Amino acid sequence: MLDLPRELWTLVHAVRAQARALGERPFLTFHDGAALTFGDLDAQSDRVATTLARLGVGPGDRVLALARNSAAFLVAMLGAQKRGAIFTPINTELKGAFLEHQVRNADPAVIVLDGDLAAAFDDIDVSGLGASHTVLVGDTGRPVAGTTALPFAELLRAPVDADALVTPRPQDIGLIMYTSGTTGPSKGVLMPQAHCYGFGLGLARAAGLGAEDRYYICMPLFHANALLMQVVGCLLAGTPAYVARRFSASTWIEEVRAAGATVTNGLGVMPEFIFRQPPTPRDRDHQLRLMMAIPIAPEWGAAFEERFGVRFFQGYGMTECNILAYSDPADPVLPGCAGRVLTDWFEVRVVDPDTDEPLPADAVGEIAVRPKQPSCFSAGYFRMPEKTVEAWRNLWFHTGDAGRFDAQGRLWFVDRIKDCIRRRGENISSYEVEQVLNAHPAVAESAVVGVRVAGAGGEEEVKACIVPAGAAPDPVALLDWCARRMPRFAVPRFVEVVAALEKTATGKIRKQDLRQAGVTPSTWDRDSVGYVVPR
Repeated sequence: MLDLPRELWTLVHAVRAQARALGERPFLTFHDGAALTFGDLDAQSDRVATTLARLGVGPGDRVLALARNSAAFLVAMLGAQKRGAIFTPINTELKGAFLEHQVRNADPAVIVLDGDLAAAFDDIDVSGLGASHTVLVGDTGRPVAGTTALPFAELLRAPVDADALVTPRPQDIGLIMYTSGTTGPSKGVLMPQAHCYGFGLGLARAAGLGAEDRYYICMPLFHANALLMQVVGCLLAGTPAYVARRFSASTWIEEVRAAGATVTNGLGVMPEFIFRQPPTPRDRDHQLRLMMAIPIAPEWGAAFEERFGVRFFQGYGMTECNILAYSDPADPVLPGCAGRVLTDWFEVRVVDPDTDEPLPADAVGEIAVRPKQPSCFSAGYFRMPEKTVEAWRNLWFHTGDAGRFDAQGRLWFVDRIKDCIRRRGENISSYEVEQVLNAHPAVAESAVVGVRVAGAGGEEEVKACIVPAGAAPDPVALLDWCARRMPRFAVPRFVEVVAALEKTATGKIRKQDLRQAGVTPSTWDRDSVGYVVPR
């Protein structure tokens, strides 16, 4: 395990140290056949940093990436950080207002773009942005309007200029990652270098990673789980990894087997989807020893371990505050138990959400946290100071999640307090979905909530309650409208037409009643007509 002193807790120091120590040892292998040694990642990112300097990118500028899992993604991230810039990866399924908000908030100097995703920019307003170049990954695509195209391969041909390279400090912002808004647009989390480093260090220690392990990574790299917990964890532990294009429940065990993986992560409904696949005689024919999964349900948790011969471990955290707690992989799986808090790094309380008074063991309240180490925590929300102040109250960061401590001091996650929907491993802002719905000419008003249904693995499906402006819109046509303007995962599954939406005295919609109502006899389900959201 790489053991750098605290003053060197940056991804750039980690990459340089492992390049010196491990050199040409294989590090990352990708689904398309590309591969990076520890030395490759260091050398190629030096070239990218040099080219970014020639394009006018300086410390503090944003390099935005709309790109899928690839070697280019990771080389671009490290190259941006070696220039002192802030790498800003965004969800590859974003479109319409969702995409425009994040691009405008980030106001990047350069955009790294998978060529086949270029059409996502066609329907948004990018005027007035400061981006000068679009770095195109792949053999197709076109630059964002108003920018000059530059093939990613050109970045790798640049001779290194040592004067262009910047060595960041642990407190310098290395990433902006967008997390869904709860009562407003999504927020860009400012992530110091030490915060990014800590994600990987915590996971590597909790999983006991070593050079003899091999990680299977099938989550998108624009999320902290894959990028920071898994890739950075492997970097620090010297663990080789295979990076898949995307998760597929039907091919998961085959890919794990082919990769020779010993450790992997699952999030949301992923483990349940795997478990629901038809059993085969080869379910234990693999080298997997350990899988981190959040959440685990009692209906399938122990049965999954028995069927596949693998141990689960759990944790609790979020983009803003890192992973606060891990369970012990040696313990029996306890669904919902995140384990013990990493007390060297964090102080965690469960508090009354109305008074912020700490609660006793087994009492359910809001999980609140603050860091013990400098720069190992979010530095706030980019260009949203009011949201930063709102999240920090009485000197504690309020997660908006309900939890409890048991008598043994273990943290348990209970539910979400925030008005945020969790579906297929994605956090969905009900506000942003409502903005798309409300723009439809046949919709006067809408309220979007998450509802629990069978087979969702403890997660939620999106339900839209709409007040029509005249005749009620055809639900299929309404979903077609949504599909063109929002990510696939955010398109509602359920639609219910209502005469009015009940509000509080201050004019806020009473969403709790809508959640409790769930799926009613009046609710239309897109699955009932075989509606499939197009890619």
